[in-house]
Amino acid sequence: MCRYEVSNRHRRRSLVYWLSLEEQAIASRSFRPRNQDSSSKRLRVNDYIRTPTVFLVDENNEKIGVVNTDVAKNRARDAGLDLVEVAPQAQPPVCRIMDYGKWKYQQSKKEQKAKSHSKTSELKEVRLRPKIDPHDLEIKTNKATQFLQAGNKVQFTMLFRGREMAHQDLGMRTMQGIIELLAPISKVETPARMAGRRMTMILAPDKVASNEKRKSDKPAAPAPEAQKQAEAETA
Repeated sequence: MCRYEVSNRHRRRSLVYWLSLEEQAIASRSFRPRNQDSSSKRLRVNDYIRTPTVFLVDENNEKIGVVNTDVAKNRARDAGLDLVEVAPQAQPPVCRIMDYGKWKYQQSKKEQKAKSHSKTSELKEVRLRPKIDPHDLEIKTNKATQFLQAGNKVQFTMLFRGREMAHQDLGMRTMQGIIELLAPISKVETPARMAGRRMTMILAPDKVASNEKRKSDKPAAPAPEAQKQAEAETA
């Protein structure tokens, strides 16, 4: 073992001696830099910008042009703002003077708003029996109506047991009745079909039909002549 390695080990041991147990565990590990995610969209800010020159855009969104990086940093510092590298691929990189903290906050708000508006459609299941009671069928269809109005697809599943397999026509009539009942707000995505002892059918929400139904439910505006006559009578 060479003398250099011995001296380094001695220094390392003396350093560990004065640290706490938790700090000793950290210091005793060999340092390995973390692999940076290439897909990350982190921007270089202020002193992390190392290129000698940049194309500067000031806080008023005016293009200043190619300037020395130190000059751009000083200009951002004098304005109480940050110098942010917004286009690192350009030659030279494009930097903008802005409030970086405020910009990050606005971006996070936009992302949250986009996530809240992008609702994912789910497949809900409603189970039936071939000889289902009319009252129970009404409860099932009301539940399916709620699913469809929420923007979800609904799969109706009917299970046949034993001798019920001989009455598949009864199941088909029940499925057809459901289609007719929910026609104002839905459309058939997968028609009723048998798979073993199960009959399945999928209905999807129909936005066009639901919008037309809402328009038809709105009261019609009174005609101008009738409105004038009503105002005259009240006067």
